Amino acid sequence: MTAIAKKLNARMNRWAPETAKKVERLVAEIIELADHDALDLVRSRQVEQEVLDIIDGRQAG
Repeated sequence: MTAIAKKLNARMNRWAPETAKKVERLVAEIIELADHDALDLVRSRQVEQEVLDIIDGRQAG
């Protein structure tokens, strides 16, 4: 087991159940994206969200 897998395993037991479930879903999504060589889509979504946040901020102000 890799160091990151060990760390994740240890933390999952310490986090609140709802936090552990969220992390589990996110890790499963990352694994699925990696299986399809689509990890670059995650970055695109982050950039898209940042742009939307900026637009929302301008509209509110």
